[in-house]
Amino acid sequence: MPTISWPHIIPVILLIGSSIFMVIFFSWLIAFVEYTMAVPANRMGHSVYSAAELKTMQEVITLTVFVGFAAIYLKEPVTLRHLAGFALIAAGAALIFFKR
Repeated sequence: MPTISWPHIIPVILLIGSSIFMVIFFSWLIAFVEYTMAVPANRMGHSVYSAAELKTMQEVITLTVFVGFAAIYLKEPVTLRHLAGFALIAAGAALIFFKR
């Protein structure tokens, strides 16, 4: 029966660590790119919009992009139930922008 020694184990541990680091690195890279656009958008936008309006815009834009991604890339159909739900979300978002 062969013995398992450090020269057998270390490469496996290092490769696992490398893979985990790569996933974490790319996740943070994506977050960093998003952050470098979101922060200036909020800083510039706050001179014109309230914080609630900016957050509402961000959520509606995110939902729109996600629906497009799901429909085009994931090939998921957009049903009438989805459209009705999005219409309700849009109505709620519109309330944020109504001024007295």
